[in-house]
Amino acid sequence: MKIQSEKDFYSGVLFACVGSAFAWGSGTYSLGSSARMGAGYFPLILGVLLAVLGLAIAAKALVVPVAGGDKLGKFAWQPLIFIISANVVFGVCIGGVPAIGLQPLGLVVGIYLLTFVAAKAGSEFRFKEVLTAATILSVMSYFAFIVLLKLQFPVWPVAITG
Repeated sequence: MKIQSEKDFYSGVLFACVGSAFAWGSGTYSLGSSARMGAGYFPLILGVLLAVLGLAIAAKALVVPVAGGDKLGKFAWQPLIFIISANVVFGVCIGGVPAIGLQPLGLVVGIYLLTFVAAKAGSEFRFKEVLTAATILSVMSYFAFIVLLKLQFPVWPVAITG
């Protein structure tokens, strides 16, 4: 059988693998029942649904013809590296790295760094727009997590707050 759409086929296979991994991983938790769900119930259902959706997409890619075959392009390494790096930088800013003596930099600094690093993943970088987005995200995150949810994690660098 010939693959009609490479993008859909490989996307479907990826969804099926991720869904299967979540469904399999949920087996280590108690499932419970529909009336009294355990910790593994929701990940199991979502994993199975994602796997079924992935298989359906992959099967459709084998049957439904697409003009040009919808070939895979070259892999976009730059966005992948910058987006993953942005998340790692944010995690380091929130928790610090005690093993090397790096104190937490806090939520606000973390969001600014996250936004600037993630913005480098795109093809264009506009400083004013990124600065505006970082400011809005910082203010909204402060009110959502600190004021409304009352979560306890550093907002400012430990060097400033003591």
